[in-house]
Amino acid sequence: MSSKIDLHSLISNWQNSSVNAKEHWSGTFSEYLDLVKANPKITRNAYQRMFDMIIEEGTETYLDFKKEVVRYKFFSDQFNNGKDAVFGLDVQLMKLVNVLKSASLGYGTEKRVILLHGPVGSAKSTICRMLKKGLERYSHQPQGALYTFEWIDEKNELKGLLGKDVKVFPSPMNEEPLLLIPEEMRTSLYEQINKGQEGSFRVHVDGELSPPSRFIFKHLMEHYDGDLMSVLKHVRVRRLFISEADRIGIGTFQPKDEKNQDSTELTGDINYRKIAEYGSDSDPRAFNFDGEFNVANRGMIEFVEVLKLDVAFLYDLLGASQEHRVKPKKFAQTHIDEVIIGHTNEPEYRRLQDNEFMEALRDRTVKIDIPYITRWKDEINIYKRDFNSQKVRGISIAPHTVEMAAMWAILTRLEKPKKANLTRLQKLKLYNGKTLPNYTEDNVRELRKETQREGLEGISARYIQDKLSNALVNAQQSNKGSVNPFMVFKELESGLKSHSLLSNEELKAEYKELLGVVMQEYEEIIKAEVQRAISADESAMARLCSNYIDNVKAYTQKERVRNQFTGNDEEPDERLMRSIEDKIEIPESRKDDFRREIMNYIGALALEGKKFNFKMNERLHKAIELKLFEDQKDSIKLTTLVSNAVDKDTQEKIDIVKTRLIKDFGYDEISATDVLHYVASIFARGDVKSR
Repeated sequence: MSSKIDLHSLISNWQNSSVNAKEHWSGTFSEYLDLVKANPKITRNAYQRMFDMIIEEGTETYLDFKKEVVRYKFFSDQFNNGKDAVFGLDVQLMKLVNVLKSASLGYGTEKRVILLHGPVGSAKSTICRMLKKGLERYSHQPQGALYTFEWIDEKNELKGLLGKDVKVFPSPMNEEPLLLIPEEMRTSLYEQINKGQEGSFRVHVDGELSPPSRFIFKHLMEHYDGDLMSVLKHVRVRRLFISEADRIGIGTFQPKDEKNQDSTELTGDINYRKIAEYGSDSDPRAFNFDGEFNVANRGMIEFVEVLKLDVAFLYDLLGASQEHRVKPKKFAQTHIDEVIIGHTNEPEYRRLQDNEFMEALRDRTVKIDIPYITRWKDEINIYKRDFNSQKVRGISIAPHTVEMAAMWAILTRLEKPKKANLTRLQKLKLYNGKTLPNYTEDNVRELRKETQREGLEGISARYIQDKLSNALVNAQQSNKGSVNPFMVFKELESGLKSHSLLSNEELKAEYKELLGVVMQEYEEIIKAEVQRAISADESAMARLCSNYIDNVKAYTQKERVRNQFTGNDEEPDERLMRSIEDKIEIPESRKDDFRREIMNYIGALALEGKKFNFKMNERLHKAIELKLFEDQKDSIKLTTLVSNAVDKDTQEKIDIVKTRLIKDFGYDEISATDVLHYVASIFARGDVKSR
């Protein structure tokens, strides 16, 4: 019998640990000034707060082909277990953070619209979503605290100034409380606050009150004959928590059909129900300051598909960015404090680039390109976040399935190398950090520089995710226990026919050809794995290596080798040595150099008191592995897997290989069997190459 749920205990624990319950604060204006003196940073503007939010989560610095890159941990989304983590865009995110830093210092970029520009599915919306969620979280933390105020008339002294029977009138735009100080007083107040402060931050708040607060402030000053202290007694300062759901500190605007668009969505509209109460539609208390610009004050506003804005909206946007002001209907320009970020897709940007109205916007825009990822391992991380054993239940994903899908996505985004002897696949591997003969880090940097639109075209991660999902669903419906790369290849290819953003038939043919390149690469990978699984008998490898070393030692020292079976001294076994060296393409002319190199390496280890092991030398390890595979493959008779005629002895050996695939390469029973059958078919047609 199940026990009852103790709701009371759950709620009690939540309230005791809740950030909201612990951090709510309200007090007088004087008490707020004490808070400011103790922690001046609570008065930061929106750009300063966003920049600090990112920096405070930490950074990592690394070299990317000799270029120093800073990775901001904020974009790893650690608080949300990496759900919205951004991969492979560290350079672009550096540019974004540099813009925020410049804006926070007042160097001019605070007067610009930050425009994230790139192809569909390149993480523009994800970056904005992370910034919005980050602001929400940061406002709950002690270091991210910010405050606003509300007008109060608890004793009903003001004769309905705040509204009929209204005792509390919140600041409609969640304004900074220091805006209540008249401009003539601010300099002296700031001097007192900043005096003796440590660190570089100094309090300096720009702007003025919103029309409703200005209206109430003005009437209170008249009511109290200019006694500011009496006016401030009607002010209650409180902690402000940013929330997109509650429309506090975050605004989002998405263009709609032109007939349904109205600029009041950005700057607010008249509240007709209040006109009867206040007697005029020009009374600011009868106006709803609930446009996206208004609610985003103190935080950020996101413009989705900003280049689709109607001209009327465009002027509002330009004024908001350059002057930090918006113009509500019937009222004076109103100060705003918010980060303005827009994003647009590549086709939209190209189409509207020559629009006459775009010139003014471009002049007030800081464009940051957000391209597709071009590093293979970063693309893999995107898919492994959603397609892993924790999230995918009841069906397994064979090794290399996600990796091969990611490889194809990257290949479609890479420009053809200008060097005739370099393929796109090789370029992908170079970008991924692999070393190739005759290519240095400087060469890879040059490869990147010579591209013009790399990463701005190609297949998006969304398309890959959709096709991986299709393959999983189809496998479940057909009762297949495992999804392998070939099933995904089929989905990727069939989807090209109806791809909504791909109408160029030549491009479709090119992408299909690249899919063939990936399939060939996959074949090479699984052949190598099966070869390694077959030759993975370490004792046999150690014996073969020991035999090789004995012969090499005798050869280099011009000695004879004792035959362990006959006991006779014989010449070094040249056939054995060459059969191993051929596997790693050591030519006859270089065999002496290679053998001396091996002996020198063993000698150097001996001087350090270390014993040589075949795993220590990667090239020799590979050669021994391939030689053992060649010796054993015939005895295993892997080709018999193609038919049903497998004898008991062969089956036992195949089972051993399968076990090694599962243990050493991450396969399960189904995928290991599938791979063995496929590689067996390759052996059957003689299509085997040494790797």
